[in-house]
Amino acid sequence: MSTEEVAKSLLLPPYPEMILEAIESLNDKVGSNKSAISKYIEGKYGDMPPTHGSLLTAHLARMKETGELLFLKNNYFRTDAPDAPPKRGRGRPPKVKDPNAPPPPPKPSSGRPRGRPAKAKDPEAEAANPPKKPKAAPAPTPAPAADGSTPAKRGRGRPPKVRPAEPTAA
Repeated sequence: MSTEEVAKSLLLPPYPEMILEAIESLNDKVGSNKSAISKYIEGKYGDMPPTHGSLLTAHLARMKETGELLFLKNNYFRTDAPDAPPKRGRGRPPKVKDPNAPPPPPKPSSGRPRGRPAKAKDPEAEAANPPKKPKAAPAPTPAPAADGSTPAKRGRGRPPKVRPAEPTAA
């Protein structure tokens, strides 16, 4: 970084302050998205450091995790804003219970564990199905032919088609 960039970054307020100021001044009831916040900051403070985009993203994520900002439908809200939507948890919301309804009857306990019961071990069945025998030793290598050469080993797969020899023109 050059000395100009360092001096310029020292003149800028901290990113969280700039972000909260941008959201407040944009004052959009559906929230402010990241590009609108970035444009506001660039418009107000002029030239930003080259890492502005990544710094903005990191600060928005941190502020969202700490609860300073609420992120809903790709827009950011201040959590202390009066028109901010209520924060919802993940998943389906629970059913609303009627306070006048009688409590549900207790579920009967069957006294047995969940899942499929274990198969009973029968000693006679084990004797009827003995364990598999170990694999036999590999086949012995073929003996050499009478002329002393060993037969050619076959390759894998289907052998190539043999074409008849073409008569040569003399």
